[in-house]
Amino acid sequence: MLEVGLAIFVFIALLLIGVPVAFSVIAGTIVGLFAIGSLPMEALAQQSFGGATDYSMLAIPFFILTADLLFSGRLGAQVIGLATRLVGRFRGGVGMTSVLTNAVFAGVSGSAVADATGLGKVMIPWTKRIGYPAQYAAAVNASSSVLGVIIPPSIPMILFSAASGASVAAIFNAGLIPGLVMAVVLMFACWFIAWKHNYPRVRAKLTMKKLLMDLLIATPAILIPVVLIRVFLFTGTATVTEVSVLAAVYAILIRVTMYRDLTWKSFMRSMAESAASTAVVMILIMFSAALSWLLTIQEAPQKLATWMLSTTENYFVLVLFIIIILVVTGMFLDMAPAILLLTPVLMPLAKEIGMGTIHLGILMVCTLAMGLYTPPVGTTLYISAGIGRVGINRVTKELTLFYLLIAVFVLAVAYLPGIMLIPTQ
Repeated sequence: MLEVGLAIFVFIALLLIGVPVAFSVIAGTIVGLFAIGSLPMEALAQQSFGGATDYSMLAIPFFILTADLLFSGRLGAQVIGLATRLVGRFRGGVGMTSVLTNAVFAGVSGSAVADATGLGKVMIPWTKRIGYPAQYAAAVNASSSVLGVIIPPSIPMILFSAASGASVAAIFNAGLIPGLVMAVVLMFACWFIAWKHNYPRVRAKLTMKKLLMDLLIATPAILIPVVLIRVFLFTGTATVTEVSVLAAVYAILIRVTMYRDLTWKSFMRSMAESAASTAVVMILIMFSAALSWLLTIQEAPQKLATWMLSTTENYFVLVLFIIIILVVTGMFLDMAPAILLLTPVLMPLAKEIGMGTIHLGILMVCTLAMGLYTPPVGTTLYISAGIGRVGINRVTKELTLFYLLIAVFVLAVAYLPGIMLIPTQ
């Protein structure tokens, strides 16, 4: 365990001084292997590349490409218009519009960062123009964009499936209800804050004709999670990788035939940006796989489970330990490396206390999602604050109610999985 402790120390130290996460991970792994001394360094390369060879990983670039194609076209504006007509006239309706739009596009992108960037560039300036404070606009975007990793398809869920051996379809199916519940929780937070500060409403006229027109135009985005995910994936007609390819082809076809706004230049830009985003994710996957291998051969997960079980056998306390570990980790690590590193660590403990693999996966995704908008390394927090041109401290203060409500939501996922239809075995 001394070697593991040294590897983790190097990893955290490098992270704190600003070294990128992927390089901090691989540096810690190399130090740990040197400390062991009996393992060839060639094994490091083998384990790194092995972590990126899972067939389901091919779904990641195609889901990212699908999101980029749809965000950059007219469809994004149409979905925002539909959400505005549905909830804009209510108190807090501007924030609710952001939540609803993120919920719709969550079924397309599978990435919180993609949603925070793509929708944030539209929603945050619009919210500010209406008269809402910049910190409110950024806070809503930062928190609601994490719906992209909870409502399927979800890239972190694909990573959990690869790390745990769980069925992608099963964890996608289990994530749908928690994602919708989280959306409702976020909308309540938007309403309460707007009511407390008497923020203005959007005077969006709602007529049946306009509503049907918006629905008709926005339907292509809604069909991706409904048809491609629910029908093709859950019935076993296609794998998650095949579904992701179908989604990308579908996005291209509707941009070309229905909206007619896809040029060769915009297509190549989407391809380039998607490739860059995929490269970042894949290098994290590769280096995290190497560190996970080091933890496994040193039996760190089993030893952690044994230690925690020797401390207490109370199920509720042990689950709380898991949540604390996830919250702290999420504050410093992005979701991809956190899931790849913690899944092999926490699975033995979850097995010992009778928590099902799918239940653990949903709990990990929902809890780590909080870290995406929590300092000091909150990705969607920094993206949203940058777009809104407002200080991180002001956005964090505005997020206080969101933190409290999502904490209650996470506890419900942990202790009341039945009410969210999460399998417990």
